[in-house]
Amino acid sequence: MNDDQLLRYSRHILLDQIGIEGQQKLLDARVLVLGAGGLGSPAALYLASAGVGHLTIVDDDEVDLTNLQRQILHTTERVGQSKVASAKLSLQQINPEVQVEAIQERLQGDRLRDLIRAADVVLDCSDNFETRHAVNAACVEFATPLVSGAAISFDGQISVFDSRNKDAACYACLFPAEQRVEEVRCSTMGVFAPLVGIIGTMQSAEALKLVMGLGQSLQGRLMLLDAMHMEWTTITIPKNQECSVCGQSHP
Repeated sequence: MNDDQLLRYSRHILLDQIGIEGQQKLLDARVLVLGAGGLGSPAALYLASAGVGHLTIVDDDEVDLTNLQRQILHTTERVGQSKVASAKLSLQQINPEVQVEAIQERLQGDRLRDLIRAADVVLDCSDNFETRHAVNAACVEFATPLVSGAAISFDGQISVFDSRNKDAACYACLFPAEQRVEEVRCSTMGVFAPLVGIIGTMQSAEALKLVMGLGQSLQGRLMLLDAMHMEWTTITIPKNQECSVCGQSHP
């Protein structure tokens, strides 16, 4: 690290649990953020400010006026721009040292698998079950840690699915891919603005801990937030041995 980096990241380096070694792990890391909306905005901002060396941001959407109530990566002047271009500008303004790769597409198939294989950690900040299940399957395949978040109305949830641990549950253990679930979108249900900030920020915290190998992750636990009453509930997630993605018959 050069003098500017030592100064920029000094408040991390002062922490005994992080120090120069931990900060260097962040500088060397590659993190994939799927979604540059309500969850992806705070998550990406903290990942960039913390010094993650390479950030890949994926989203196929454009900035809309209705996004600005909660999607803090974007500004009024950028309405109509691609979200990933807006995100890249914001992230480079907060930390020009970070390499930001902006991909404007809905990833699927080999393209998605290649990006997940190259990442140290994946943050799923998407808003649909099809994407979540595709991301989970690739993370299981390549044993890439997955930090999953969701928020709607006043309800949020977050967990970590780390397939490096063979006994760990995956996203499909909790929400089986073959189980039909009604999609609920912010565009029809609404969402409390700070809720996505809370969940997205927690996603960045879990990702940073995973990269540095610090503390205990949310693996095996699903945290549910009722923001109306500001109450947290934690549910244990056991591995489903019959899971169609990570079960014993699907190595």
